[in-house]
Amino acid sequence: MLGDGARIRLVAGRARLLPAVPVPDSLTPARFSVLSPGTERRHLAATVRGPARDSGYMTVGGEQGRGWLLAPVPHGAPFDPRLEGTVTAPPGTPLHVAAVARFQLMAALGLARLPDDVDLEDAVVAGSGPVALGCVLELRRRGVRRVRVLTSRRNAPIGRAPGTECVDEVRAAGAGLVVDAAGRPERAAGLVRRGGVLGLLGTPEECGTLPALELHRGGCTVVGMHELAAFDPGRYRAAYAETAAWLNAWLDAELTASWCRTVPGDLAPRVFESLGRPGRPDEPIVVFSWEV
Repeated sequence: MLGDGARIRLVAGRARLLPAVPVPDSLTPARFSVLSPGTERRHLAATVRGPARDSGYMTVGGEQGRGWLLAPVPHGAPFDPRLEGTVTAPPGTPLHVAAVARFQLMAALGLARLPDDVDLEDAVVAGSGPVALGCVLELRRRGVRRVRVLTSRRNAPIGRAPGTECVDEVRAAGAGLVVDAAGRPERAAGLVRRGGVLGLLGTPEECGTLPALELHRGGCTVVGMHELAAFDPGRYRAAYAETAAWLNAWLDAELTASWCRTVPGDLAPRVFESLGRPGRPDEPIVVFSWEV
C-alpha cells in the first residue's frame, strides 16, 4: 500500500517513519492514530523474515465537535469518510473516549455471538491490554456487576475500571465463560469448566493450538469473536456509536484518558521498539498525533 499516505512502514522487524504527503481535497486528513499493541507486535515480528507492510488500521480524522471519524486505514493515511468500516463518534466525544470505544466495539460485536444462555456474571477476561479493557467495559455495559481479569501485571491500569477485580490466578476449569483477549487461547482454554464457553476475542497466533480433545470431552463451546465476523456496516456503525455514547455518560473522561498515552507521530518508531519489552507504555492504548 505504498503511496497512499501511510506514515509508518514496518520493515525487517523495525518501524520506519514515512514523510507526510499532500492530501487531496476529497479526502479527510489524518489527525491521530490509535495503536493496537498486540496486533502491531505480531505484524512487526512477521516482517523480520517476511515482506514489509504499512502499519495500523485505526486512523482518526475530523473534529471533536462534529464527531471524530475512525477509519480502517494505515496510521496517518488520509481517507474517504465514506469508506466502509469507518465509524463516527457522537459529537463532542473526547478523543480518548473515541479511542477506548473503538476497542469496546470489538467486544460489543463479539459478545453478541455468544450463546443466549451464557452467564456473563461468571466471566473471566484473560489479558490486560486494550482488547481486554474494551471487553471489561462492554461486560459492565451489559449489567455485569463484577468482572475478573486474569493478568500477571501488577497495578494494571485495567484495574481502575469500576467493578473490575484483577487476579493472577484462576482455578483450572473454574469459569463458565472465559474470554481470551490476549491472543493466548491455549492458556484460556484450561480455565473453562465442563459445559462452559471459550470466547476468542484477542487475535491468536497463526501457529496457536487448542486442546481439542479436552474441549470435546468437556462439552465446551468455542466462539470466534472477531469484529468483522458476519460484518454488517449499519450494525457496525451503530454499535460503535452506542458504546461511545455509553462511555460518555458512564465514565469520567479523566479516567478514560488515563488508559491512553498520546505520543507525537514522529516518535512512533521508539514506541514500536518498546512493544513486548518491560519499558513499553503502561497505558493499554497509545495514540499517535500527526498534528504539526
